[in-house]
Amino acid sequence: MYLRFGWVVGNVGLVQTLVIVVLATSITFLTSLSIAAIATNAPVKAGGAYYMISRSLGIEIGGAVGIPLFLAQAFSVALYVIGFSESLRFIFPAIDVKLVGLITTLILGALALISTKAAIKSQFVVLGIIGLSLLSLAFGSPLSNVEITPSLPAPNGAPFWVVFAVFFPAVTGIMAGVNLSGDLKDPAKSIPRGTFMAVGVGFVVYMLIPLVLASRADTQTLLNNPLVMEKISLIGGAIFLGVWGATLSSAVGSLLGAPRILQALASDQVLPKAFSFFERESGKERIPKAGTIFTIIITLVSVYLGDLNLLAPILTMFFLTTYAVLNLTAGLERFLKSPSYRPKFKVHWVFSMLGALGCGAVMFLINPAATFGAFVFITMVFVWLKRRGMKTAMGGVRRGVLISLIRYAALRLDKTGNAKGWRPNLLVLSGAPTKRWHLIDFANSITQSKALFTVATILQEDKVPLEKVPHYEQNIAEYLNQKKVSALVRVIRATHPYEGSKQLVNAYGLGALVPNTVLLGASNENTNQQPYAQLVQHIYQSSRNLIIVQDEHHTAFGNKKSVDIWWGGLKGNGALLMVLGYLLKSGRQWPGVEINVKMAVKTADAAEKALSNLREKLQSMRIDFNTDVLVLGEESFWDVMQRESQNSDLSLIGMAPPTDDFNEYFQTLKNNTSSLGAKVFVLATTDIEFSDVLV
Repeated sequence: MYLRFGWVVGNVGLVQTLVIVVLATSITFLTSLSIAAIATNAPVKAGGAYYMISRSLGIEIGGAVGIPLFLAQAFSVALYVIGFSESLRFIFPAIDVKLVGLITTLILGALALISTKAAIKSQFVVLGIIGLSLLSLAFGSPLSNVEITPSLPAPNGAPFWVVFAVFFPAVTGIMAGVNLSGDLKDPAKSIPRGTFMAVGVGFVVYMLIPLVLASRADTQTLLNNPLVMEKISLIGGAIFLGVWGATLSSAVGSLLGAPRILQALASDQVLPKAFSFFERESGKERIPKAGTIFTIIITLVSVYLGDLNLLAPILTMFFLTTYAVLNLTAGLERFLKSPSYRPKFKVHWVFSMLGALGCGAVMFLINPAATFGAFVFITMVFVWLKRRGMKTAMGGVRRGVLISLIRYAALRLDKTGNAKGWRPNLLVLSGAPTKRWHLIDFANSITQSKALFTVATILQEDKVPLEKVPHYEQNIAEYLNQKKVSALVRVIRATHPYEGSKQLVNAYGLGALVPNTVLLGASNENTNQQPYAQLVQHIYQSSRNLIIVQDEHHTAFGNKKSVDIWWGGLKGNGALLMVLGYLLKSGRQWPGVEINVKMAVKTADAAEKALSNLREKLQSMRIDFNTDVLVLGEESFWDVMQRESQNSDLSLIGMAPPTDDFNEYFQTLKNNTSSLGAKVFVLATTDIEFSDVLV
């Protein structure tokens, strides 16, 4: 304010300076509205902006913003201390700036460690000094021996948005009180009041100073003399007091705020357990001494190194990102109209979204490269926290957004679907995942984290009480998460597992989003053969594709390097077999797998024609599979299959539609393929023409 405002007025003139002040203050005012809404909705504990964001958008987003915000606050202390030390050179040119900065840091750090109340009370003294400097400026006089004309933009002045970018950081100090949320007696009352007063007083001061500068100094002086305020004030020395007061006040605010953000991050276990000591507090004032000492150390090192010019723009982006996310949080809460969001101070979601867009626009206007750097850092922190799989009940807004998106999509999803957009939506009747992991493994391989699949378990009613069902679902979900498998989990009770399976086939799903394919294992228990056959018939009659995975030799699909597709043409199951083969080859779970399409014909003459047709078909499908047409001769089809596929990791085989004698048919099918390794039996039954998928 003291050193750069003259430069701003000199470059763009009085009118455009006032426009800059209005635009910049509008963004901070919209942000303050969002802050007030969030603060009056629920108790705001230690952590300020981080606490507000994490409780609405979740711990990962909160941490991704909170960690950079702490770093920005911590390094800001050094920036303010260096600014204070360098300003002393105007009066004491011979001083050692670095030494003064180190001593200043230690004094301010001691004040923050001894008493938060004393540090806050010192701000009133600083406020008085700044007020004195402004009064001195108000009662000053114009420069002599210069011609003062109405302030117009300099002929070769900096562009409007460049000047805006220089000025905007002057209005970003509204978070000082928010960061002390844990120390406030009534945050819901103090945060809105303090934030609005800061924005209002700042706006009045910033609107009046350009009027004073434009009426007392010529354009060249405004551009070239950073101490022009000292020249036109009643008491020039009061301006230096104002510069020192402003820098020291900002340094104290950041020195108090940064440790409390760090404390909240440690309390929520965003930081690794090794840093849990940052959570501790000391004394009646509950001072986070470990965090304060750490912030002091960061400041001392930064002041000693001295040059933070490269880092400063990125720190500004961290602050602006925080403001943008706060606006986004309030806007989404209001837009979703969640029953839990009932702020006393109500703000329409449009204003919050405008604040978020304004922050984003300003970030790119100020420094696109720094914006990109800040975005990369925040993204890295988010990914790191996401991979840690933190357990938390936070993030109500995120859940609300997802539910709204699901509702929007579900209501617009076609019931019949389209071949071009087909993907398997699997219902995996796996039972306990640990016992039949090969079913989940295969389902995960063909869904490729791009389609849905549900791991379903049926518990017998007489063995498991109803209240235990959520516990089973949670255990299965955690197990899948440990295995890095993204799947839905459904556990139900039924009188018998096969009856429960039929219930799921009949009723599981949401609107048009119902499983189009059922995946299950092959039953080997004699007592279950008849109910198993009835289940297969029920699945077929329900127009669900059927995939039966059999791995009786427990090969776990071997090396996942070779798959044989026994093909009889595109009709029937042939096209679905090709689609499954393509999904395996294009996924990450079977890297480098070779897909071999095999056919069996009776004569050599038929083999030549069949091979030509097969290669032509694959070429038209744009699928790079190996082809092999085998001549049966005197051998049976099953003998040829067992010989040719005995070393394959997986064989895909079509099935006939189930009839009343399916039990006998399936037993024969299993016997004829008993020497093979893992097998997948496929039956296409949906209305989709899978041949259209391959066109």
